[in-house]
Amino acid sequence: MAKGLQGFSWTMLLLLCAIQELGAWAVHTAAEGPGLGQPGDPALLVSGRVKRGWVWNQFFVVEEYTGTEPLYVGKIHSDSDEGDGSIKYTISGEGAGTIFLIDEITGDIHATERLDREQKTFYTLRAQARDRQTDQLLEPESEFIIKVQDINDSEPRFLEGPYIGSVAELSPVGTSVMQVMASDADDPTYGSSARVVYSVLEGEQHFTVDSKTGVIRTAVADLDRETQDRYEVVIRATDMAGQLGGLSGSTTVTIVVTDVNDNPPRFPQKMYQFSIVETAPVGTAIGRVKAEDSDVGENTDMTYQMKDEEGVEMFKVTTDSNTQEAVITVQKPLDYESKKVHTVVVEALNKFVDPRFVDLGTFRDQTIVRVSVLDVDEPPEFRPPSNLMEVQEDAQVGSVVGVVTALDPDTANHPVRYAIDRSTDTERIFDIDANTGAIVTGKVLDRETAGWHNITVLAMEADNHSQVSRASLRIRILDVNDNPPELATPYEAAVCEDAKPGQLIQTISVVDRDEPQGGHRFYFTLPPEATNNHHFSLLDIKDNTAAVHTQRVGFNRQEQDVYLLPILVVDSGPPPLSSTGTLTIRICGCDSNGAIQSCNSTAYAMSATLSPGALIALLVCVLILIGECRPAPAAPGRPACNPARTRPRCPLTPCRWLTAEWSAGARAVVGTPALSLLPTRRSGMQPKHSCPCDGWVGAKSQGAICRLPSCAGSRHLAAKGAYVCPSTEAKGGGHGTYSHACNTEMAGSELEQAGRIEMGCTQTRALPRTG
Repeated sequence: MAKGLQGFSWTMLLLLCAIQELGAWAVHTAAEGPGLGQPGDPALLVSGRVKRGWVWNQFFVVEEYTGTEPLYVGKIHSDSDEGDGSIKYTISGEGAGTIFLIDEITGDIHATERLDREQKTFYTLRAQARDRQTDQLLEPESEFIIKVQDINDSEPRFLEGPYIGSVAELSPVGTSVMQVMASDADDPTYGSSARVVYSVLEGEQHFTVDSKTGVIRTAVADLDRETQDRYEVVIRATDMAGQLGGLSGSTTVTIVVTDVNDNPPRFPQKMYQFSIVETAPVGTAIGRVKAEDSDVGENTDMTYQMKDEEGVEMFKVTTDSNTQEAVITVQKPLDYESKKVHTVVVEALNKFVDPRFVDLGTFRDQTIVRVSVLDVDEPPEFRPPSNLMEVQEDAQVGSVVGVVTALDPDTANHPVRYAIDRSTDTERIFDIDANTGAIVTGKVLDRETAGWHNITVLAMEADNHSQVSRASLRIRILDVNDNPPELATPYEAAVCEDAKPGQLIQTISVVDRDEPQGGHRFYFTLPPEATNNHHFSLLDIKDNTAAVHTQRVGFNRQEQDVYLLPILVVDSGPPPLSSTGTLTIRICGCDSNGAIQSCNSTAYAMSATLSPGALIALLVCVLILIGECRPAPAAPGRPACNPARTRPRCPLTPCRWLTAEWSAGARAVVGTPALSLLPTRRSGMQPKHSCPCDGWVGAKSQGAICRLPSCAGSRHLAAKGAYVCPSTEAKGGGHGTYSHACNTEMAGSELEQAGRIEMGCTQTRALPRTG
C-alpha cells in the first residue's frame, strides 16, 4: 500500500508541475451538449483554448517499480461522463492490455509490469470513449504518451576496453598517456544520473586522470623502463557527478613504458684473449666480442672500431647486424717470427644517440683484445721476388742465367732445395742447381725460335718436400746477330727494250729474323762478279731499301731477254752478316705508251766471271732437267700430273714434272712448274716465284732443309736438319711429314737419304739416288 501511495504522489507532483507550466489540460465541452467537435473546429476554441471532451494528462511512470500492486499511471475522463457508468473507456497501442490496463468505468490506467527506461523511454497509446450499450465512439480517439521516468539504476561502464597505452620513459610530469571514457545508460537530460566523473583507484603514485575528460597523465618524471616497463592503473567512473549514492564502474589500463637511449654500451669484460695460426688467410675471423646495452630495439644497435694504430693495420672489426657483436678478422698476413702477440683496443658506441640524454654520460666503451699468433711450419719464401732473367742466345750450354734464393721463414731455418717444374720446361732447356738455386742453360738457345721462356721454380725444405713454394720466372733470350738479311721476296722486274738510262726498274727491301736493340741497318751493293756490268746500277737509298736503275740506252731481247742481277745485302752486325739475292729482269716488247706487250722466258746470269762455255753447260743442264708433262697415263710409281691444280699466279704453264740431282754442292730453287740449279749459298735460298705452290729445298752442313713460304712458324729438326710445320710432330728423330696448300709432302728422313727429288704441282717426293 505504501508503494502504491508513493507512485501516486509522484504522479500528482508531476501533474501539478505540468499544469503550472503548460496551463490546464482539462478541457470541458460546451454547455449545449455532450458531443465533441473535431479538432480545428472554431466552435471548440474558447478564450484561446481548444475545447476538448477529454480530461486527461500526459502521463509519467517511474521505472523499476518493485511493488506488489499495479502502479497507478493516471486517469482519462470525458466531460460527458455523468458517472452513471454509461461510458466505457478503452485504450490501444504500445503495451495496451499487457503492460497497461484501464478501468472501463473510471478511466484509471495502471502499469502491471516493471519498466526499464534504458530499454524503452516512452509508450504511445490511443484513448477511446464508447457508449457502453452501442459500443459507438462518443468522441474521436486521442493519442497520448506514457513516459518512463528515469531513476539512477545504471552504473557507468567502460565500453572500449581493454585499454593499452604507452609513454616514453623519463617523460616530464603531465605527459598525456591516453584517454578513457565511460558511458552511463541513464537519462542524461534528467537529473545527474548520467553525469560521470573519473578518479584513479590504483597507480595514483605514477599517474593521474582528469576527472571530467578521462585523460591519463604522468604524475612523476622518473619513469624508468629498465626498472619497470609496464604499469596496471585502475580508473573509476562515478555518476551523480560523484555525489554520495552515485553508482560507479572501473577499468584497468595497461601502460607500457617505451625505451629511450638513456643507457650507454658496456663490455662485460675489460680484456678478451684469442689465438690464431700465422698462416690464416686475410679475412679469417679471429673471435667475437659484444658490448651489452640495457636499452632495447634500435637503441642497442652498435658500431665497433679499432682505436690504436696496430689494430687498424693488422685487424679489421665489423658489426654483426643480427647479434650486434664485434667480429674481429685478419686484415694483414700474420707472422709468428715477427710478432707473437698483438694487443689492440676495441671501442663500442651506440649507432643512434639521443641528444636529450647526452648529459647522462658518454655513450661508448672500450675493451682490450689480445691476439696470440701460433707458429706453423711454413714453406720457403723466395727473396727477392724478382721474376725476370736475361741470357744471350749464343750462350754456351751450362751458362749461368741467374740465381734464385729462398729462405725458410720458420725459427728452425731448415735448408732449402730447388727444382724446376718440368711441366713448364718439357724440353729441359734450363737446369737448376738444387743447392744454390743457380739456373743454367741446358740446351742451345735460339731467340728466333723462342724469344721468351716461362718456367716455374720450386723451393722446398730439404727434409720435408711437402713444404714447397713456387715462383714464376720469365727468361728473355737476348738477340745476337746470327741470321743474315735476305731479300723480302723473289723480285722480278720487266723493262722495255727502248728504256732510257736512269729509269727506275725495281725498289729492293730485305727481311732479317734478328732484332737488334738499335734497329736494323742494311747496306746494298753489287757483288764483285756483277760490278762490271754496264746494263744496270744499284743505289743504296740509306733507308734499308735500294733502287735498281737502267744504265744503258735500250736493250735487244733478240740478243738477251732475261738478266739475273745478283744483289749483296749486308746488315750492321755485330758481326755483319750478308747474303746475295737475285733480281730477275726481263726485256719485253712495249707499245708507244710503255705498256708491256710480250716477254720471253730465257734467263742469263749477270756474271762477268762465267765463261760462255759455262753458260752453255748450265743451259744444257736446265734443258735436261725439264721434261714436258703429258696428259698420258702416268708411269709406274709416278703420280699423274694435274695441270688443273696449277694456281693462276704461277707464271709458266703447262704443268711439268721436275727432277734434280741432289748434292751438297748444289741447291734447287723450285717454282711452279720451273726449276733452276744455282750455286750453293751458305745462307739458304728464297723461292724463285711468288706463287702459292712455291717452295725451296737446299743444303746446310747439318743436313737437308725443306721449307715453304706458306708454312709460318716452321721449326728446325736438329736430328735430320729438316723443317716441318708446327702442326706436325717429329717422330723417331725427324720422321715428320710436311704438307701445304699444294699438297706437297716431304718426309724429313727421306730427304736426307734421297739422292734426288721430284717435284710437281701436286706432289714433291724423294727418289733414290741415281748413280
